[in-house]
Amino acid sequence: MGSTNDKIKGSTNEVIGNAKQGVGKAVGNDRMEAEGKMQEVKGEGQKAMGKAKEAVKDTVNRKL
Repeated sequence: MGSTNDKIKGSTNEVIGNAKQGVGKAVGNDRMEAEGKMQEVKGEGQKAMGKAKEAVKDTVNRKL
């Protein structure tokens, strides 16, 4: 998977995770709130992976 795809999927997971957290908190559903937090953290990891891949690619391209 490319860096752009990782960043897009990460952003999507962050948005959905935040929404789940908000809904979970609003309706008093601790499980949904926790799932939302996990999804948000997953998204942050995906975005970080995308940024790391991009940095490696940029470094390799500069050395060529």
